[in-house]
Amino acid sequence: MATVPGQLIWEVVKKNNSFLVKQFGRGNAGVRFSKEPNNLYNLHSYKHSGLANKKTVTIQPGGKDHSVVLATTKTKKQNKPASLLHKSVIRKEFPRVAKAVINQVADNFYRPDLKKAALARLSVVHRSLKVSKSGVKKRNRQAVKTPGRK
Repeated sequence: MATVPGQLIWEVVKKNNSFLVKQFGRGNAGVRFSKEPNNLYNLHSYKHSGLANKKTVTIQPGGKDHSVVLATTKTKKQNKPASLLHKSVIRKEFPRVAKAVINQVADNFYRPDLKKAALARLSVVHRSLKVSKSGVKKRNRQAVKTPGRK
């Protein structure tokens, strides 16, 4: 079975697809976002598209153990969606995870143009995994009322 070129796929899906989110600003200028699974910046563009590119990178939170999942697309498995992603679970401190992401994305010549986007997504995911020092989520001070006071 022949694979379809990415540029052709982008021409078909760029005007309208199920992942497209249109945010209208002032006047006619609108920003287009995308909810594609392999889109690091969530921008609707060919460069960041997870549908049109053969090589994609995804960074997601790993779960309760404060790990990060780095997933890259296998270029030879484009017709087999079940085995399309190569997932690596990384359970290290932030500088070592950042070095692993840079090594996988840029230094191995996988997608060096996505290095900045991958580090930005890694920073956001790492910040979301942080737990406060007390181990309890912070509450809104106005929502907590002391008994006996009016």
